[in-house]
Amino acid sequence: MIWRPTLKNRAKQLAVLGMTAALIFSNMSIDASAASSNKVKTVLPQAGITYALGDNQVSLSALQQSVDENSPKTDNSSSVSTSKEANSEIANSSAVTDETPLASTITENILKDIQSATGAVIGKKDSSSEGASTAEEAEEERFKSLVIAKVNDYVNVRDLPSEEDGEIIGKLYDKSVGTFIEEENGWYKIKSGTVEGYVKAEYCVTGEDAVELAKEVGTRIATVTTTTLKVRSGPGLDEEVLGLVPIEDELVVEEELDGWVKVSIEEGDGYVSLDYVTLSTEFVEAESKAEEEARLAKEKAAREAAQAAARKGTSKNAESSGKTSYNSASSYTTDTSSIGSAVSQFAQQFVGNPYVYGGTSLTNGADCSGFVMSVYANFGVSLPHSSGADRSVGAAVDGLANAQPGDIVCYSGHVAIYIGNGQIVHASTASTGIKISNADYRTVLAVRRIF
Repeated sequence: MIWRPTLKNRAKQLAVLGMTAALIFSNMSIDASAASSNKVKTVLPQAGITYALGDNQVSLSALQQSVDENSPKTDNSSSVSTSKEANSEIANSSAVTDETPLASTITENILKDIQSATGAVIGKKDSSSEGASTAEEAEEERFKSLVIAKVNDYVNVRDLPSEEDGEIIGKLYDKSVGTFIEEENGWYKIKSGTVEGYVKAEYCVTGEDAVELAKEVGTRIATVTTTTLKVRSGPGLDEEVLGLVPIEDELVVEEELDGWVKVSIEEGDGYVSLDYVTLSTEFVEAESKAEEEARLAKEKAAREAAQAAARKGTSKNAESSGKTSYNSASSYTTDTSSIGSAVSQFAQQFVGNPYVYGGTSLTNGADCSGFVMSVYANFGVSLPHSSGADRSVGAAVDGLANAQPGDIVCYSGHVAIYIGNGQIVHASTASTGIKISNADYRTVLAVRRIF
């Protein structure tokens, strides 16, 4: 015979449940998802204790209901009253929920991308060990193992911890991420990308100082994998469609939810389903001396080819629309002005023309990347019909402060042409068409130079 203890008094049942819950929560990690559940992986504490229930977990209120169903029935009115009051208290309690709250997984994903970018392993602290009682503490321990450059441009990476004897083998650019190996006489030995060497500690942060900065240095990107992606006003298929984004475009992720991500597009912030994007995190990592030389040579060759094509292949006749005629690209190309300035002036004459999703016509309608592509086509330069792909064309320019007319300015899901004086010309939205705006009206992801 198996002995099964019973509790006749419901108030005692609730008391035991409460004590059990307290013991459980005092000895468990903040990551409270079931081991067999793959829906909730990480829950970071926000205020007090934040927890989530996985597929195979139950809440205290569910346990209470199970006990009630298996308990002997009684006609004792005081017992029933006590049970109702206790049930009401549990139902009104903000500490217990039967629903799995939305939980961001961006931190864990960023850590994986940091490991991939730096080529080194960031160790996880055992969640059961002392000093790692919360997911936040474990995250901070991992961030402490990073070395992040904090300079205007870059800090040299040397093969030895000495400016006199150490040969320069690479560069760790501003906000680049490396993994700490050891410290020696004011130098940090790091590994980042293909580069392993020493950087002066005074130009970098690590340990406690790297914790907050590490959360800012990565850019979380959602790359579209479907032909036309609908960006909605809320995380649901019934929500209003804010805008459309073509395949392979890249959107900056503002927040990650359960099955959805919040992204930034020209029409504003919206939501897209994880079924139609792939997520990644972009980091600036160290560049070896050989990699830098190869990149510069490639950019120089591409620039010279573009300049030759522009002088030789500029269109003699621009598009016409009805009674409106436009000047050709060749009419703006002179010996005294740069080709970039010619691109800027040529593009501005189409202000007021319509925006058409997927379009490439400067007169009858183009979308943002179609506009940039068609403008440059008139100068003999072939560009991709994708705002995401435009982020890797030409050569990198260090921010808007160094932009020149004709440069390509890239945003989340959008692209434009810089015209000088802090302004851009771009095919904005269906409601505004091609127009001129301030270049800093949104966060700039990259500035690229063709000529």
